[in-house]
Amino acid sequence: MVRGCWGVLNINKHRRPTRRATSSSNQRASSSQTETKHRACTLAATMAEAHQAVAFQFTVTPDGIDLHLCHEALRQVYLSGLHSWKKRFIRFKNGVMTGVYPGSPAGFMIVVVSYMSYNKYKQLDPSLGLIAKLGQHIPISRYMSTDSQRIVGGVLVGTGLWVTIIMIMRNVLKSLLSWHGWMESRHRSLPFGTRLWLILVKVFSGRKPMLYSFQNSLPRLPVPSVKDTCRRYLESVRPLMDDEQFERMKALSKDFENNLGPRVQWYLKLKSWWASNYVSDWWEEYIYLRGRGPIMVNSNYYAMDFLYVIPTCIQAARAGNAVHSIMLYRRKLDRAQIKPIYLLANKVPLCSAQWERMFNTSRIPGVETAQYERMFNTTRVPGVETDTLQHMNESKHIAVYHNGRFFKVWMFYDGRLLLPREIEQQIERILADRSEPVPGEEKLAALTAGDRTPWAKAREQFFKSGKNKQSLDAIEKAAFFVSLDDTEQRYDADNKVKSLDSYANSLLHGKCYDRWFDKSFNLIIYKNGTMGLNAEHSWADAPIVGHLWEHVLSMDSKLGYIEDGHCHGKPHPNLPGPQRLQWDIPTECQEVIESSLTAARTLADDVDCHIIPFDDFGKGLIKKCRTSPDAFIQIALQLAHYRDKGKFCLTYEASMTRLYREGRTETVRSCTMEACDFVRAMVRDETREERLRLLKVAAEKHQDMYRLAMTGQGIDRHLFCLYVVSKYLGEESPFLKEVLSEPWRLSTSQTPLQQVELFDLVRHPELVSSGGGFGPVADDGYGVSYIILGDELINFHISSKYSSSETDSRRFGDNIRQAMLDMLALFQLEKKAAK
Repeated sequence: MVRGCWGVLNINKHRRPTRRATSSSNQRASSSQTETKHRACTLAATMAEAHQAVAFQFTVTPDGIDLHLCHEALRQVYLSGLHSWKKRFIRFKNGVMTGVYPGSPAGFMIVVVSYMSYNKYKQLDPSLGLIAKLGQHIPISRYMSTDSQRIVGGVLVGTGLWVTIIMIMRNVLKSLLSWHGWMESRHRSLPFGTRLWLILVKVFSGRKPMLYSFQNSLPRLPVPSVKDTCRRYLESVRPLMDDEQFERMKALSKDFENNLGPRVQWYLKLKSWWASNYVSDWWEEYIYLRGRGPIMVNSNYYAMDFLYVIPTCIQAARAGNAVHSIMLYRRKLDRAQIKPIYLLANKVPLCSAQWERMFNTSRIPGVETAQYERMFNTTRVPGVETDTLQHMNESKHIAVYHNGRFFKVWMFYDGRLLLPREIEQQIERILADRSEPVPGEEKLAALTAGDRTPWAKAREQFFKSGKNKQSLDAIEKAAFFVSLDDTEQRYDADNKVKSLDSYANSLLHGKCYDRWFDKSFNLIIYKNGTMGLNAEHSWADAPIVGHLWEHVLSMDSKLGYIEDGHCHGKPHPNLPGPQRLQWDIPTECQEVIESSLTAARTLADDVDCHIIPFDDFGKGLIKKCRTSPDAFIQIALQLAHYRDKGKFCLTYEASMTRLYREGRTETVRSCTMEACDFVRAMVRDETREERLRLLKVAAEKHQDMYRLAMTGQGIDRHLFCLYVVSKYLGEESPFLKEVLSEPWRLSTSQTPLQQVELFDLVRHPELVSSGGGFGPVADDGYGVSYIILGDELINFHISSKYSSSETDSRRFGDNIRQAMLDMLALFQLEKKAAK
């Protein structure tokens, strides 16, 4: 992505003097060799690649070996190695700290020293002679004095005591975290039992837990019973079926429950005992990696910039601060300096496995591998039948796309991370480059936007060797991908609808060839300084990317800009320029690129995105209604959908299962009987009291469904895994087949604001994010993402397809707004305030 601005580097001219030649021919040869060696030492190369350059060169001559040491290259090699060893040491230290949690190395010293001191000064042996026996059986005991044997034995017994304490604390904590009764309590009125439980969790959680500290203390995701899952499934589809359809589905369910169900359940139970999580690996493989359709629009999602403010209009400067902030986040994550994520007043920890996946992980379908750090240095590699997630252990560069060209930009110089102004300097060099893309280069990334199988075959045929492989490796092994967009996007108060809709479409798919959709995420910087993200979905869910994005927006405000809009600091006088990636794309490959682009454009042109900054009221007023904000919004979506289409539909709301080890998501089926009763009452215009009663009943039902999903008692992941087992067994289940073929015509998701402390929206209400969104799941359905910002703003992101005669994103948006207002009016807050 970064254009090739090459610096001329005189690596080194120091060389050993050669012995004097005795013949003129030898003198001429020596002179020729000297010139050759001089040219070899004076190289045109980027300083950014100095750490990969040869540290010295040598020539074998009749006079011996002539060495040409390149001091600058040696210096860069030394600094690079030093950086790598520091990183290894930090990872080793973090691994030790996490491995012994909730103990600590300091605790080890306290336990061992206290134990041995007690033994020495009290003249008592709590080990009942074990110390002496251990000391005598040490292989070198015969060379040791009796006191030395007792010291070594005491250390071994103290170590065992320390490990025992750790295991007891860890198992007690796991037992405590397996209890989820606290979810039944209101946070402002916790009963005594829940408060006591919170105190115990705090005590057994240790003093300073790190991001990954709780991983071994989290319980495993439980497998619900087949009977309970079938019962809850039938309850969820009852409002969507007439009596005849429901009786038929009930019979299919009963047959499955009595025959095939127990058999496949046995295998699933076996997996749940053996694997860390019985769902996550199959979910990643079959839902994401085996999909053969485009991941653009269908899978990838986006995140937006601040809604009301753009800190600078200089594209390169915004890129400088943003890229630097992302690299700082990577460093904090690598050092486990990010705090664990909690619920319930920062007491109940959530699983951090998806943060572990942010870096350096290769996922091979069917093989359980360590999942670590997949946000960075990661690419989804296409395959004919299934994709894989490929990683680099460490990546020190980013890939940049601008104006049809790809560049490689090193993020480190002199053994340190580039500063924001230095990154801006590199981006300026790319923007100033006027070279033309080679044939096929400009639209090359369209391969990642189309169907997966043609891309896999093209990759195998045209990108396995030569410069194409080298350039593709530079992109796929980059920390992340940056797209310098040549369009301008921004929220326009005078044209809210058009400006935000255009912005959403650009982030979701762009031109279909200016994003590398296979990368874990793309940072998109627009010409006027606006920015955003496009993220690949298989490696983690939206809250993980949202956590990064909150950090970036917060750091952007802290780093700031000088008066003229540039980053703070000064350009580096000797910083080598970016490297232009080279391609040789044959005509046959260009035809595949055009074919993929045609398919991608057909998909992109069909997407109807619409964004509503709903500022009539927010979380503050909803809480005054003594109703869950999420339940309120979900019921409003049901009312809006019924008004929009005149019918109910199967509704997907994403919830998380990260109270369990390696948990990802579960489905809350928001279209309940209770919600439908409320909607019908609103349509029939029944009394306010009756509608209000039904609304409260529906909200409570939704909360119960959400709690069940979070605590491993959901419906859909269990049914999905039962279906996978049945396919492995070669068994056909009409019940499971029909369940998994039902379309989600309303797919919804809340984007939570996780780091509230980073944004003071009371003092700075302008620093609100627009949130993010995704494409429609069904051809004739809606996708809705929403983010609750402070007490007064809720942003809705709506998507559908123009090709469907049943959907219209703007019409649905109007129905959402009206549904929210109508529901709030039921509570008559104005009259209560007047009283």
